[in-house]
This record gives sequence, C-alpha cells and structure tokens, in this order.
Amino acid sequence: MTAPGLSVVVVFHDMGREAPRTLVTLSTAYQRGVAPGDYEVIAVDAGSTVPLAPEVVAACGPHARLLRVARRPSPAAAINAAVREARGAAVMVCIDGARMLSPGVVRLALAALRAWEDPVVATLAWHLGPKVQNESMLEGYDQAAEDRLLDSVDWRRDGYELFRIAALAGSSARGWLLPLAESNAIAVRRRTFERLGGFDEAFTTVGGGFVNLDFHHRACAAAGPVVHLLGEGTFHQFHGGVATNVPAAADPWRPFHEEYLRLRGRPYEPPAALPLLLGAVTPQSLPFLERSLAVARAAAGA
Repeated sequence: MTAPGLSVVVVFHDMGREAPRTLVTLSTAYQRGVAPGDYEVIAVDAGSTVPLAPEVVAACGPHARLLRVARRPSPAAAINAAVREARGAAVMVCIDGARMLSPGVVRLALAALRAWEDPVVATLAWHLGPKVQNESMLEGYDQAAEDRLLDSVDWRRDGYELFRIAALAGSSARGWLLPLAESNAIAVRRRTFERLGGFDEAFTTVGGGFVNLDFHHRACAAAGPVVHLLGEGTFHQFHGGVATNVPAAADPWRPFHEEYLRLRGRPYEPPAALPLLLGAVTPQSLPFLERSLAVARAAAGA
C-alpha cells in the first residue's frame, strides 16, 4: 500500500456520544478536496469503560482504523503508541477526541506540508455553545442543549456552519494572527515528532495536564514556520472534560501548571513566533477574523 501523506491520531476515552460525530468530520465525505489515500485516521480507544465500537470507526471510511491501548491518566503514551503504528510521512495529533473538525483541515495541512520543509501546522479551537463551556455550563449548557444546538445547523452538509454555534476557546482567544497557547489538531512531519521525542510521558496528571501545550511549544521552537489554518478549526463537544467542563472558579489548571513548572522549571508561556496563514475565510468564520484583527491591533498598540 502507498503510504498516506498524513496520519491523523485522535484519542477517545469514554466518548460514546462524541466519537461518532468527530469521526464523521474526519471522513472523506466531509473533508473537502481529499481522497482516502491521502490520509489515514487512527482512532485510539484509551481504555474506555464501554469500548469504542469497531463499526463506529469503520463508518469513517476505509482509511480509518481502531487502536486499543490501556487506560492511563495521561493520553501521552497512547499518542506515542499510535504514532509508532502510523504510516504517514506526517502526523496530526488530536489529543481530545471530543473535538469536531472543519472541512478543510486535512487538505490545508497537506498543502502546508508540501509548501514548507518543516512546518508546524496548527488550528484554532472553539467550544460549541454560546460561551466557553466552563462558563456556559453554569447557565444550563449540557449535552442535551448541545444536541439541540447541533441539530439547528446542517453541519454534516457544510461543516463551516459549526462556526455559527461556537465560541473561541481560551487557548485561541487571540485569534488567527497571534501565537496560540495550544492546538487541538497539530501536524508536523513524522521525523520532527520523533526528534522531539513525541508527547512527554512525564506529564501524568489526569488528561495530560499541559502535555499538549508543551508539545506545541517545543514543536514551535524546533521547527517552522508556524502555519495557522485560516478559516478552519476544531469544535469541542461537551463531555465532562477535566479542564473544559468544570467551572473556572475551581481552577482546574492549577495542578497542570504546577506539573509543568516542576518538569520545565519555568512558567508556561505561548510561543513567540508570529504565524503564517494558509486558507480562506468563509462567511461563517468572518466574525472571528474580524475579532482576530481587533486583538492583533490592540496587541500592536494600533
């Protein structure tokens, strides 16, 4: 078999409701401008209480396969195991399987990998719902509300409709024009992933803590340019996540940052390098470009 250009690793744990939608957004029926041979999807079931059903993965298409690994508090080992199984010359890591993708992510990631020798390809993140879910959950937002919200737009036909029902995540609050704290669909060449040692398995807090931020930061320092996929993103479904679906007042990030401080010896800060942009803006995503411009102007003192 000819090796695909990109292996997409997406990690699931107890996401029986969310996984089918995420995998729909990784199918060739949904992703635009790509064929099954262009990329593969490795759906990692990290010790779910109710195992991810093979038929759910098969529904994604012939380019998708299931990998089962033992449950650990952090998904770092699961990600590294999946990359060892991957056939692609580049890998895209989706650490949180609850995140749906917009329809141009795979095509543009492949385009960036063709255009630059060693890029870091990153997407911005949104939360489904009217606000970040740490806030909206306090106002009644839950899985039932989200199901109704998703039914209100025809996202299966046009995935860009997800922008109409979502709010920028805190890690992406500065928009497309400034550096991100992390990316929930980040792609690098396989050799870069291996040079970095993959995801650091020393991060052992539940959900991996800052392991995704750490990988993003290290990748931006070791490779480049950083390429943000303009007009694309990931969209977080409400599933009881250890950081995204608890009240902000509970300060769920404190133990994560303490672990980062212990492992890296310094506070976490986003990468400094300004990104290049690749993509196009749809009518649905235009308000977020306008916000990105406003934030960038304010940061520049303009």
